[in-house]
Amino acid sequence: MVEINDAFPGFSVDDVGVARAFYGDVLGFDVREEMGGLQFSLPSGQGVFVYPKDQHQPATFTILNIVVPDIGAAVDALNAQGVVTKIYADPHSFGTDERGIAWGSKTGQGPDICWFRDPAGNVLSLIQS
Repeated sequence: MVEINDAFPGFSVDDVGVARAFYGDVLGFDVREEMGGLQFSLPSGQGVFVYPKDQHQPATFTILNIVVPDIGAAVDALNAQGVVTKIYADPHSFGTDERGIAWGSKTGQGPDICWFRDPAGNVLSLIQS
């Protein structure tokens, strides 16, 4: 068995400076430079590493789920900062409304959730707790 001291998730971006501004200023994480990239901690204490990658390809799946108490207010706050939360054009894919929110609590199809992209094109989500 491997002796493990810690583990943390990571993902790539094409511009660390832009990512620092997005994850720090827009999403509000305490971002710091570390190991040639960026590090921030989730409210649970889990660390996340964001690293630069030449020829970055955005993740086509959700890389980070952010739990919020009021998804409508969180979407409004992101939209006010220029973040597009309506990223899926086909309403049948996830049943999203005009703001990009899939109201799972109303349809019995899971949680209330909304997807958006970071400046590098990676998919993130807001999920109402």
